[in-house]
Amino acid sequence: MDDAPPPFVRAAGHPLRWRLLGELARGDRQVHELTALVGQQQSLVSYHLGLLRKADLVRTRRSTADGRDVYYRLDLARCADLLSGAGGALHPGLRLAPAPPAVPPRSRVLFLCTGNSSRSQMAEALLRQRSGGAVDVVSAGSRPKPIHPDAVAAMAGYGIDLGTARPKHLDEFAGHRFDHVITLCDRVREICPEFPDHPATAHWSIPDPAADPAGPPAFDRVAAELAERIGFLLHVLDDDERTTT
Repeated sequence: MDDAPPPFVRAAGHPLRWRLLGELARGDRQVHELTALVGQQQSLVSYHLGLLRKADLVRTRRSTADGRDVYYRLDLARCADLLSGAGGALHPGLRLAPAPPAVPPRSRVLFLCTGNSSRSQMAEALLRQRSGGAVDVVSAGSRPKPIHPDAVAAMAGYGIDLGTARPKHLDEFAGHRFDHVITLCDRVREICPEFPDHPATAHWSIPDPAADPAGPPAFDRVAAELAERIGFLLHVLDDDERTTT
């Protein structure tokens, strides 16, 4: 056995880095938000974020609302691989794959972006498909516009017909109760209204593929990122049910 601890243990073993990982597991954050959440100086938080980035556990993306801001995102898929490897390094019986979650029908999820023409529509469709229709999921935008044809094409690759979807204004859901409200757009995050019963909120900082000169490949990349994030969201929804029953 190699005497050196596995990479995940070395990267996450520090108490502050573990706290940062925990906060980022709930959603994308800016450094000043993380500083407030962990109660440490920004220079110290930035230093440890740098170590987590060097370990490829954390990634960054510049805000599309204010280019001076940067969002930090936890790479959950890489964490899963490294955790499995860490367990296997100790004993082969500990190299385990997560069980597929059983999503409770009562979960209600709202995805928000600006135009409700691509990102949030794709997220809505993917969660509905991945949950087998068990999750009551909707999407909306602050300034709705027609569904982007490249979003329709990207979803066709997942066996989803997005051609019949309609754009919806977030005001349509004012006063509705949700278990989770997830913003996908840096701009709409800043104006996200409050909803009854204080739902769990998270931000996924995903750039608008319609603004990417790459065209259709940008929509494919967004679809892939959403599919990965939604796979982990299903486990969160499953955990909600386990902790409330």
